[in-house]
Amino acid sequence: MARHFSGGKLVLASHNPGKLREMADLLAPHQVEIVSAGAIGLPEPEETETTFIGNARLKALAAARASGLPAFADDSGLEVMALNRDPGIYSARWAGPAKDFGLAMGKVLALLAGHQDRRARFVSALALAWPDGHCDAFEGDIWGAIVDAPRGSRGFGYDPIFRPDGHDVTFGEMDPAQKHEISHRAVAFRKFIAACFG
Repeated sequence: MARHFSGGKLVLASHNPGKLREMADLLAPHQVEIVSAGAIGLPEPEETETTFIGNARLKALAAARASGLPAFADDSGLEVMALNRDPGIYSARWAGPAKDFGLAMGKVLALLAGHQDRRARFVSALALAWPDGHCDAFEGDIWGAIVDAPRGSRGFGYDPIFRPDGHDVTFGEMDPAQKHEISHRAVAFRKFIAACFG
């Protein structure tokens, strides 16, 4: 049974500005006072787990214990079927220390050259942890395809090369409000809200 969040401060355990913006937008209607991990000087823990859920839990628990407040974390990434689901949990690491997602997208496109199978999915795992060690986690995904070249400047990360099923535009071209309705993070977020705020 998920623990109910009754309001107050919630640490967003991320140092990624794009993720922080999306999560803050998604949490805005729920009377939550949001504090980012970076703003209160929390370090980024090393992601040593082998799954999205595992890494989300790790980040949320580290932030909750360090801050003494409930903490919310996301671990997400792109899985490309023809690349044995890479970059997967290493999606951010493919961008290197400078977080250069132009470089990361170029790597994906180069490795996909000559492949007919362009199927891919974005995965998001969300975790809500408490200072006492309790943690609930939720996962969502969205399927689509990798396009031939980056398109659009909206969103962040791999968004410009991912076209979700049923759409003609990439996440990089899509209106942010529309992306918030259908994204992997939105799917996981709906599960989280139903369990922890419902």
